[in-house]
Amino acid sequence: MDIAVDHVLKEFSRYPALDDVSLQIKSGELIALLGPSGSGKTTLLRLIAGLERPTAGRIFFGDEDASSKSVQERNVGFVFQAYALFRNMTVLENVSFGLKVRPRATRPPNAEIRKRALELLDLVQLSGLHQRYPQQLSGGQRQRVALARALAIEPRVLLLDEPFGALDAQVRKELRKWLREIHDRTGHTTVFVTHDQEEALELADRLVVMSRGKIEQVGSPDTVYDDPNSPFVFGFIGESSSLPVEIENGELWVGGRAIGLSAGDTPKGNAQLYFRPHDVELVPEGAALAGVAASTRRVGGTRRVELEIGGLSHRVEIDLPFDHPTGEKSRIAFKPKRWKLFPTG
Repeated sequence: MDIAVDHVLKEFSRYPALDDVSLQIKSGELIALLGPSGSGKTTLLRLIAGLERPTAGRIFFGDEDASSKSVQERNVGFVFQAYALFRNMTVLENVSFGLKVRPRATRPPNAEIRKRALELLDLVQLSGLHQRYPQQLSGGQRQRVALARALAIEPRVLLLDEPFGALDAQVRKELRKWLREIHDRTGHTTVFVTHDQEEALELADRLVVMSRGKIEQVGSPDTVYDDPNSPFVFGFIGESSSLPVEIENGELWVGGRAIGLSAGDTPKGNAQLYFRPHDVELVPEGAALAGVAASTRRVGGTRRVELEIGGLSHRVEIDLPFDHPTGEKSRIAFKPKRWKLFPTG
């Protein structure tokens, strides 16, 4: 099912939670809405679901204008962070619920409902647990039941709002790999909200990065990570360091000296240099960035070094091999291997 969000405005007490947002979602895609708190990602998800109505603009399911249709009319499956399972029902009854409450004309026979619910429990790797109650399951198992219940109604669109937010890190990693496998097997058009960059980069076909009610960038995980189109996206997706620079004669200058990097097509003037801490190389001091190590700490298999750049009261972070003999007050020269410039003048 294709979804089109067409110039949508959503206001709460005249405050624009979404401001002229447009988005095309292809049938069978897994899309991540990613952004900080207050960016509008959950509001957009609720508008697609039919839990909210747009103040202006329209939402299409295929060629059909669904803007004024209810959740039931849109036939969406919804998975919340808090599971929202019925505590007094067994796992099987929870999964069967959406089918059992259908109008009589569209309700399958009880035997067919039971068969489908058991098949879905097998799909989500919970076979044999159908007689248990939610409180007898782990958090990860409860979220699998919630997903099975959402899939039971054969939704046109599957929507997930921070589905793993209440789980610990290891369970999250296991479940997101599992969710990707489920998506590939079922082929549902899926939209999920997350603030976890690693989760979005690993799971999604495309990322929709949001800030202050607007979409900042849409693209594949590789495109958004490797070619961010704004300082916000570069700073929000992955880890980054930034440094104020001057552009003169097609080169970058810091503290009154050239640092050996080309400015490309960026015009003369002030700019901000962005790069990833892991994406640097050490070089002999000269036409390069140089600084004094203010602190070091271990980050996984690398050593994260905070450098105070000479000539500036500014610090950046770079990653070095863990066994690199760097101590505080050591002087280090380096160059980013990949970087982006954003004019500030």
